[in-house]
Amino acid sequence: MTNRRSFIKNAGLAGVAAGATLAAPAVRAQPAKITWRLQTYAGPALAAHVIKPAIDSFNKVADGQMEIQLFTADQIVPTGELFRAMQNGVIDAVQSDEDSMAAPVDVSVFGGYFPFATRYSLDVPVLFNQYGLKEIWEEAYAEIDNVTWLSAGSWDPCHFNTNKPIRSLADLKGLRVYTFPTAGRFLSQFGVIPVEIPYEDAEVAVQTGELDGMAWSGITEDYTVGWADVTKYFLTNNITGAWIGSFFANTDKWNEVPPHLQELFRLCMDSSHYYRQHWYWGGEAKLRTLAADKGRKLELTSIPDEEWATVGAKALEFWEEIAKGSDRSARVVKILQEYSAVMGKAGKPYRS
Repeated sequence: MTNRRSFIKNAGLAGVAAGATLAAPAVRAQPAKITWRLQTYAGPALAAHVIKPAIDSFNKVADGQMEIQLFTADQIVPTGELFRAMQNGVIDAVQSDEDSMAAPVDVSVFGGYFPFATRYSLDVPVLFNQYGLKEIWEEAYAEIDNVTWLSAGSWDPCHFNTNKPIRSLADLKGLRVYTFPTAGRFLSQFGVIPVEIPYEDAEVAVQTGELDGMAWSGITEDYTVGWADVTKYFLTNNITGAWIGSFFANTDKWNEVPPHLQELFRLCMDSSHYYRQHWYWGGEAKLRTLAADKGRKLELTSIPDEEWATVGAKALEFWEEIAKGSDRSARVVKILQEYSAVMGKAGKPYRS
């Protein structure tokens, strides 16, 4: 009887063990894939450099957990409507400057090309990461509902490419150019007529005579997007050494992204900033120095340094005017003044 009871007991335990072995394994439900729509200010040819490599990397490393669908200039909404579309959730994220998409913050005037604020592309990350602009931008956007500012970086300098040669300030008078709102406001005092049209319409507008050219980019962009094919001259003087652009996201959508994917996106934004540093820097030099038999399309012209210095002096007056707009604008201008003074004291290669 004792042996029988022991057998039954042991058999029961073995059955439990066998049942445990044969039971279906526990399956943890996978989170739903996150899909974003991001629209850039750039047309297809330019977007291939200024953002697509970073987005491709993000999608690859996200490994199916998240996908960012990239849309180029005006594909979903016009550039001027980007901010509101993102805020309302029509799109999830944006790459643009504040100026051209009419961001409702007082610092928007500094996005894009703020006259003579930067000399070189490295000025932008230094101003944001070492001189306090990052904290000011975060403060400004904290006051805006449902939009999160994520990161700023530098693009190319702002030059003129036109169908008429520019060799003096007098040659600027009456020029109809495609440019950014703040840059146009500044240049209008020299007789320039700023024209705002959709990005993809600019090339055709030059061909039809509606525009005389652009004050929108450096020579790398002129060649990349086809503007060098419809204009004849490139002015070597620039009104700003680097464009300030940023990444933004709809706050609700950003908060739904898990921390490890947020960090991945931050790394990819940094990758995008780095790519543009060397792509523009090398391109500006290479394309200026092309000989006629090596594919040169634009003839280089210059305004004498002494004459151009008067434009720089007017820019400082413009800064003072902008500083009166708000306390925060005044703080940004003070930083720009301090930074300019440091660079001037440092001398070559920081400032000549």
